[in-house]
Amino acid sequence: MVDAYNFIASWQLFPERGSYELGERPKSAIYRIKVAEATHMLSIAMSWTTFEDQGFEFGYEVAPNGEKQSIDYQGMADGVVARFLDAIHFQTEFFKGDMPVLTVTHEITSKGYLQVTQKHDHADREPTNVEVYHKQMSVLPYSAAMSGAVIRPSEEGMIRHHALTAMEEQTNMQLNQIRQQIELLAIQAKEIQQRKELSMLIYNAKISFAPVIGKLYYLYEAKEREHLVSMVGPKEWGAKLPYRSFVAAVRLLADHTWKEEI
Repeated sequence: MVDAYNFIASWQLFPERGSYELGERPKSAIYRIKVAEATHMLSIAMSWTTFEDQGFEFGYEVAPNGEKQSIDYQGMADGVVARFLDAIHFQTEFFKGDMPVLTVTHEITSKGYLQVTQKHDHADREPTNVEVYHKQMSVLPYSAAMSGAVIRPSEEGMIRHHALTAMEEQTNMQLNQIRQQIELLAIQAKEIQQRKELSMLIYNAKISFAPVIGKLYYLYEAKEREHLVSMVGPKEWGAKLPYRSFVAAVRLLADHTWKEEI
């Protein structure tokens, strides 16, 4: 399953993130996606713990081929359709008979997180839960299943966990700074290109005087495709403009490019 590559992992919940319109926010959760060895189907398993330290788990297998399959989803659904929308979106739709009851959309975010959106189909409303997971580290401070043994973090594992967390925060901050710089450079490049195009137009226009840097002038279209630069603004001509049209108020900059004054 080439399309499943980005999703196959054990994912650990960010408890403080996400939103819940149905049910309560869990204290912790693990979301596992893998290819089942026996059936070669996609296996999805969830285990979570409430703030009252009650543990729950549930899992199912699907063939993500877009065809409806039979399933026993806690008695709430008897059919499911699973498909990969693209390399970063995977969706499962659950049905009770022919009626949709739940749509689960899995998305790999730009930061590499797994966002799981559960949209419940009720008769009068469609409550939606959104959860955000990150790839599970090597050590968990709690059991991943109700019957699992308690896993205590080792010092080496905690050091690695803190180092990876700090690395991710620092690299994300640096990438955001570079992204902002790129966006600023793109804006500056666009402004320079606009000044260049305007300057080419003006230097091909008729100018009967030596323009002074920093002074405001006025660009007119004298005839079709023929331009003229004047020291007289459009309002100073009175009711009748002696040229075909007024184009822009322009100012000569120190680098000898022209800038339009808005």
